Amino acid sequence: MKRTIAAGFAGIAAMLLATTAMAGAAKVFETKSAINNLSTVMVDGGKARDLTVGLGSGAYRRPIDPANMFYAVSDRGPNFVCGDVETVLGVSADVVCKGEKVRVYPTPDYSPSIYTIFLKDDGSFDIKDVITLKDQNGVPLTGLTNKLTVAKTEKPVDANGNALAQSVSAIDAEGIIRLNDGSYWIGEENAPSILHVSADGTVNERIVPAGSEDDFKGAAYKVTGGLPAILVKRQTNRGIESMAVSPDESKLYFMVQNPLSNPDADTYKKAKNTRLFVYDRANSKLTGEYIYQLDDPQTFRNDPSKKQNAPRISEVLGLGDDRLLVLERTDKTTKLHEIKLGGASNILASRWDDMSTSPSLEQENNLEKIDLKAVSKTLRFDSADYPMAPNKIEGLAIMGDGALAMINDNDFGIKGDATKVLLIDGLVQADKF
Repeated sequence: MKRTIAAGFAGIAAMLLATTAMAGAAKVFETKSAINNLSTVMVDGGKARDLTVGLGSGAYRRPIDPANMFYAVSDRGPNFVCGDVETVLGVSADVVCKGEKVRVYPTPDYSPSIYTIFLKDDGSFDIKDVITLKDQNGVPLTGLTNKLTVAKTEKPVDANGNALAQSVSAIDAEGIIRLNDGSYWIGEENAPSILHVSADGTVNERIVPAGSEDDFKGAAYKVTGGLPAILVKRQTNRGIESMAVSPDESKLYFMVQNPLSNPDADTYKKAKNTRLFVYDRANSKLTGEYIYQLDDPQTFRNDPSKKQNAPRISEVLGLGDDRLLVLERTDKTTKLHEIKLGGASNILASRWDDMSTSPSLEQENNLEKIDLKAVSKTLRFDSADYPMAPNKIEGLAIMGDGALAMINDNDFGIKGDATKVLLIDGLVQADKF
């Protein structure tokens, strides 16, 4: 079904006039595709663990794409902390981690990839057109951590506890959009960074925090320090996990998953303010930085918490010019908020981007006190109202009939979860697209 970009985004805007209570029927899709099977991992004295591909770290569908398909992206591959070793592998954590604080990669050669998903009438989905992310020499990238010196990082080991070499070129792909020219933009969690990727999966440019460029010397792609230097203060594993685009493709939008550890991790644990950025594609520069305040963690009904760092941002979807749908989630509850940038404070290149500012933005949960205004938020969806919704939803796409597709990140099945697509129709009339 061929539609114009303007018509597609008009339909999305109309969809968001509906409330959760007005939502229509929900349907869950699963796959039997052989592409979904990754490997079986087992260590001496342990148990076999069948791994699947974690397809759902991000999703996107262009209005010009087939009505029943969308793109999905996988992250760095199967990985888990020492506290999960016994659950996943069936052996004591000491056997693998040897008393050190490391992260376990049971399939260290896995390459983050882009997948094309087709939803079928029978409630299943097919996985087609796998595109491996690669450097300028055509070498597939791994998801192992970069050897960072400016930002904190983690030491990787394999399933037997053997140290793995960190990679200057590795990426942890999360959010994704595709432009009409066929290229992709991807949000990356580890550095953190954003990447421009060609249609065949080749990384053309990686944009990292200013001042951290030397950490990527030797990468077989262009590296530019175009993000604020303060982003190196991201909490480990709480980088950029989103990517959105405006209807005319002139702007990119992305968010830091959680508030920064600014000045320290204790601040991160209590902070509500995370940062949303606007990137001008024509001029290759940031033009906006806005404050998004995370919800009270006790309002996530499937797993309420007293920890302010429990909620996080896992997806952003463009609805119009400076209008976005934000996926804010905990492990078991997903909320979708419509936000608008109009009227909110643009803090780009202000004192709030200066690491010496004290108190920092992350220490100022009361924005009125410092004369700043966060973006407005309107709740449009809460997965607590949908018992069939999977945990850890991380990708969003608007299908050709106006239904909203949500896909979960199943963490490559390390704990037995399957990848599922939740499709909800009745939010708009299909003729709006």
